[in-house]
Amino acid sequence: MRKLFYCDTVGSIGSVGLLVLRLVMGAAFILHGWPKIQNLLGWMGPEAPVPAIFQALAAVAEFGGGWALIVGLLTRLASLGILSTMVVALAMVHLPHGDPFVGKPGGPSYELAAVYLACAVLFVLLGSGRVSLDAVLFNSRTEHKTA
Repeated sequence: MRKLFYCDTVGSIGSVGLLVLRLVMGAAFILHGWPKIQNLLGWMGPEAPVPAIFQALAAVAEFGGGWALIVGLLTRLASLGILSTMVVALAMVHLPHGDPFVGKPGGPSYELAAVYLACAVLFVLLGSGRVSLDAVLFNSRTEHKTA
């Protein structure tokens, strides 16, 4: 069960890289999720094609997932929520509208959602790295053995 939450798949240098990416992506998702968390069940408006419960799940995935990434706590689970949100954004908004991958300045594109999706996949596969609460809480090598 511990391997599900923390598996040391990268070394020290790789862990620093994951930390930098976690901090940047986490901050971005806190800012993306903040307005949504303010209107948890209706941030898409009254004519939303998505039920209120799914709006709430998306808001929590973004805002809570951002905080989880920053501290490196339950990173794989948080990334799974962010991954799901990005898949829905691509499938319900960007691709049906025919947005290009990289648009003209100020125009629509699905570049950012695709990059966030790729980063979320990375965290689901690799976890948070050594510089994280996941490593502190779930790394079996840090457990003290009693006699």
